[in-house]
Amino acid sequence: MDNRELGLWQTTVIGALGLLVFVGSWEALVRLGVIDPYFLPAPSDILRRMLQMATGPEAVLAHDIKMSATRVLTGFALSALVGVPLGLAMGMSHWVRAALNPVVSIIRPLPALSWIPLSMLWLGIDEQQKYAIVFMGSFASVLVYTTDATVRVDEILIIAARNLGASRLQTIRHVMLPAALPNILSGLKVVLAIAWTCVISAEMVGANSGLGFRIWTAKEWSDTGQVLVGMLSISLTVLILDILFRWIEHILLPWQRGATRS
Repeated sequence: MDNRELGLWQTTVIGALGLLVFVGSWEALVRLGVIDPYFLPAPSDILRRMLQMATGPEAVLAHDIKMSATRVLTGFALSALVGVPLGLAMGMSHWVRAALNPVVSIIRPLPALSWIPLSMLWLGIDEQQKYAIVFMGSFASVLVYTTDATVRVDEILIIAARNLGASRLQTIRHVMLPAALPNILSGLKVVLAIAWTCVISAEMVGANSGLGFRIWTAKEWSDTGQVLVGMLSISLTVLILDILFRWIEHILLPWQRGATRS
C-alpha cells in the first residue's frame, strides 16, 4: 500500500506501534542479559532516572532544559533577525550577493566548536558567550537558506507584478516575500536543529548548567542513564519546538493550509 494513501490517524497508530516494538525489544534484550545495562540501560531504568532528575533531591532537569532552550532560542532568533533580511537582500541583488558571497564562503564551513575559544576570549563564559556560539553556528545557514529561497522565486511573478504597476517595495512585500517564505521557514526549521548542536557543544566546554553540561558531567561519573536522559530531553524539547514552529508556519502560510491537510 502506498504510504501517501495513509490517513493521519493510521500514520499515528503505525508510528506508535513501531515505537512500542522498538522500546519493548530494547527492554527485553537488557532484561535477558543480551545488552549490558552498564553500557545501555533499559528504557524503564532511563525513565526512572529521568523522574529522579525531575522530581527527586536533584531536581535539575527542568532547569537544564530551560537554560538550554533559552540559549538556543536567543541565539537562533538573533541569527534569524540578521540573516533573513540580509539573505533577502542577497537574493534580490546580484551586487550584494557578489560582494558578500566570499565572506559567507569563509564563515559557512566553520563548525560551532571552532568559535568556542574565540568567544571565550571575547566574552568569557557568561550567557552572552553561549548566545554568540549559537548565533555564529546558525547565521551562515540562515543566510544561505534565505538567499536560495529568494533566488528561486519565479521571475515571471516579479515581471507580472511590475507590469501591473507594483512598486519595488510592493513587489518585495506582496510577491517576493510570500513566494520565498515557505522555503525560508523550511530552512529555519533545519537551522533550529543546528542551533541545538551548537549550544550542546558550548555547554560541554564552559557551562555549569544546561543539557550539554549535564551530559558531560554524567560522562565523568560513568552515569550512562543520565547521559541518555539528557539526550532524550534534547529530542523531546526539539520535538515540542518543532510543533510550535509548525503552528507558527500554519499562521504565516494560510494559503498552504488546504495543501497541508490533503
